[in-house]
Amino acid sequence: MTKNQRAFVETVLKFYSDQGRHDLPWRQTTDPYKILVSEIMLQQTQVSRVRVKYTEFLKVFPSVTVLATAPLGTVPSAWQGLGYNRRAKMLHSCAKTLLEELKGEWPHDTPTLRLLPGVGPYTAASVAAFAFGVPSVLIETNIRTVYLYHFFKNRTDVADTELLPLIAATLDYDDPRSWYYALMDYGSHLKQTSGNKNTQSKHYTKQSKFSGSARQIRGAIIRTLSQHDVGLTLAQIKKSNPTLDSHSFTQQIDNLMAEKMLAKTTTRYHLPR
Repeated sequence: MTKNQRAFVETVLKFYSDQGRHDLPWRQTTDPYKILVSEIMLQQTQVSRVRVKYTEFLKVFPSVTVLATAPLGTVPSAWQGLGYNRRAKMLHSCAKTLLEELKGEWPHDTPTLRLLPGVGPYTAASVAAFAFGVPSVLIETNIRTVYLYHFFKNRTDVADTELLPLIAATLDYDDPRSWYYALMDYGSHLKQTSGNKNTQSKHYTKQSKFSGSARQIRGAIIRTLSQHDVGLTLAQIKKSNPTLDSHSFTQQIDNLMAEKMLAKTTTRYHLPR
């Protein structure tokens, strides 16, 4: 590690010691299930929202076994408020795979964790690091912010391939869990105080507008049906959401049906049972 890198590490650890979010509930456990839940929830969602929903979700689905054996339709209902309902389905699929194919035995390494449904490189590496202490090299928005801020101040179009060697060089191989939490907290702080450094990244894409989006419509459909156990006709679902585009509504109903996130009995749509 270079002198500059050592000074960088000291800066990050000092911030974490003084201002780190040590009380976040998913940081109080090494249970891989609970960590997977938190990581999937935290994707494109503010920590303040996840803190509440994480606790609520685990009260309903406290273990892989409970989630895997629950009807799929009960999962989006518990997910309400987080958006991106596909993530709820993915989590349910992961639980079923773990229970039915892996007999409840969690893989510890990143490549095997990536075989779980919908689990990408970051999620696999984060579960390996936070649950099992595996010193995986990982990158996400806050971590990217930190390295861009300290090592690429006057650069734009910076690829992750340039950041990953630095992340590996400064990684605490004895305690990757604490180091990554420190980076994430410091990155969150830098975003608030120095702006979004991710615009310097080659991989930066601006989040699409929520109003009128497929995300909004899909969320409205699932939210409406979660309040009606007997199901609703298409006309009734539209009537409950009069401000949303009717054509897009029908299209998203079809998409949700194709993804098996909705079911239909005669003329009524409902969440899977």
